[in-house]
Amino acid sequence: MDKKIKTYGTVFLVCLGFVLTTGVVAAQGQENERAAIAAAEKWLGLVDEGKYAESWTEAAGYFKNAVTQDQWAQSLKAVRNPFGKLISREVKNKTYSTSLPGAPDGEYVVIQFETSFANKRSAIETITPMLEKDAKWRVSGYFIK
Repeated sequence: MDKKIKTYGTVFLVCLGFVLTTGVVAAQGQENERAAIAAAEKWLGLVDEGKYAESWTEAAGYFKNAVTQDQWAQSLKAVRNPFGKLISREVKNKTYSTSLPGAPDGEYVVIQFETSFANKRSAIETITPMLEKDAKWRVSGYFIK
């Protein structure tokens, strides 16, 4: 009987350790998501204000290597300006990942916002912050549909 109790006790401790470890990992993932969303919202604020060149400056190095500041500003003027003023924006979903197609391995959060503009009532903005070497989340990708 004592052997069974000892075995059950060991199994319980292993299970408890797994639950605690899983909880810590989940909490870290949620913290990463919160930090990435905050960085995305701050960056989107620059875009909403028409500060396209500044949004490029605040983006991740990966982003800046893909497009020049002038190309970025011209693209946003052509695509974003016609939508008009921001009415509302809400997080629709978010996904933490360490690997994305066509991007180097790292830490990313792919965020989709349901967004409404004065001239486009329903849009989906997909924004992907990445954790850079300085431990700051910066936008590495943006797409609006």
